[in-house]
Amino acid sequence: MFYDNKGKPLLTLGRDDANHALASYSKHSFELDGFEWPSVEHYYQAMKFDDAEYREQIRQAAHPADASKLGKSKKHTRRKDWKKNSVTYMTRGTYIKCRTHPEVAQVLLDSGDIEIKEVSQYDYFWGSGRDLRGKNSYGKMLMGVRDKLREEQAE
Repeated sequence: MFYDNKGKPLLTLGRDDANHALASYSKHSFELDGFEWPSVEHYYQAMKFDDAEYREQIRQAAHPADASKLGKSKKHTRRKDWKKNSVTYMTRGTYIKCRTHPEVAQVLLDSGDIEIKEVSQYDYFWGSGRDLRGKNSYGKMLMGVRDKLREEQAE
């Protein structure tokens, strides 16, 4: 268990840790928009592009790290609305993964109200960065999905 500077417990994870159920690299496949996605990372990276053939190439990547590498390509033009919608795509993929794999949803629900931090030394958008001043968008997204799953359980 990790703690913040005020002694509050934190759930920490790396988005690229394929062995952690809540990571975007975890190999929990799901169906979305008529396609089977091997991981959230595959889905997220493919959604950066309008080019259907390139999206398919990313979807077929052997490993989430390969999908991530393809998603960083400068040879292909990103969607114009990507920056505005990137968190939405990550949220969508993660939510559907949790709905497809109840055991993943349970890991998230079992975290209770603990703050979730994506620990990435160099990523100040998705992660908390080296100095913990990053936006932690991935952790916040997971906490939002957790809230949604909790609401659905209450219905």
